[in-house]
Amino acid sequence: MGRREQREQIFKLLFRQEFHSLQEMDQQVRLFFEDEEVSGISEKDMNYIIEKYQKIRELVPELDQYLDEKVEGWNTARMGKVELTVLRLAVYEMLHDEDVPEGVAINEAVEIAKTYGQEGSGAFVNAVLAKFVKQGDQNS
Repeated sequence: MGRREQREQIFKLLFRQEFHSLQEMDQQVRLFFEDEEVSGISEKDMNYIIEKYQKIRELVPELDQYLDEKVEGWNTARMGKVELTVLRLAVYEMLHDEDVPEGVAINEAVEIAKTYGQEGSGAFVNAVLAKFVKQGDQNS
């Protein structure tokens, strides 16, 4: 399984979190990997997906605060669930995952948003993440 597929599976797990309590998520993770779509996944891929999902899950409040502070005219409470989940994943990768180049995080987030979001989701995610890059460059 390639990184793109792993990232998409992490997105799907994070998205489930929008509909289940944190107490239910351990069971949801187990059910996720029993699903036909990912039932044949290697143990290595499964461990990578779970580990990265858990790291992001722990940082959701911080990621949401960062989004709320940086995005003018929007806040996480107003964002669609797909867009918010994609942004959390991308911002995590941009800030906390040295193995993922910033441009890759942005491009992959836009593609996920186009696939799972509504019309305009990809453009919204791209605009938000591009602003983060510009703001980051100005602070350097």
